[in-house]
Amino acid sequence: MPQKEALHKINEHITAPQVRLVGEDDGSVVMSTREAIRLADEKELDLVEISPNADPPVVRIVDYQKFLYQQKKKAKEIKANAVKVVIKEIRFGPQTDDHDYNFKLKHAENFLKEGAKVKAYVFFRGRSIVFKEQGEILLLRFATDLEELAKVEMMPKLEGKRMTMMLAPKVKK
Repeated sequence: MPQKEALHKINEHITAPQVRLVGEDDGSVVMSTREAIRLADEKELDLVEISPNADPPVVRIVDYQKFLYQQKKKAKEIKANAVKVVIKEIRFGPQTDDHDYNFKLKHAENFLKEGAKVKAYVFFRGRSIVFKEQGEILLLRFATDLEELAKVEMMPKLEGKRMTMMLAPKVKK
């Protein structure tokens, strides 16, 4: 069974003849790898290669397990702060009445104010596909009514029995 390759080279696994040692107290110093390993051993810590592509490679004297833990913690924090895109769907029929249209328009406004994208679509049942122009007119009217809050990400497009349009909230300055 092959052993999993380590994320960083540590101690004797560092092959470069010289390294740039960075630390909290002494800035950065270029020295031989052996001397850097000896310094790490004196402090009872590990010599960890931080940037292997630099010339010479950048190393740091740290407790390796603590270093890995902090990196995982940072990655988790970045993931938690990432923006999650929410898509809300609004469904119309080709002959949606004004009252129903206004009701759905208000919902779309609320979704956009919350920062969610809106996927509006007209669903054609049976022979109602002959009214595809009405569906496109309805979606374009929907886009113009939401012009202050949203920008059109995808113009109305017929996919099978659905005509779909995507709206994204405008970025506030």
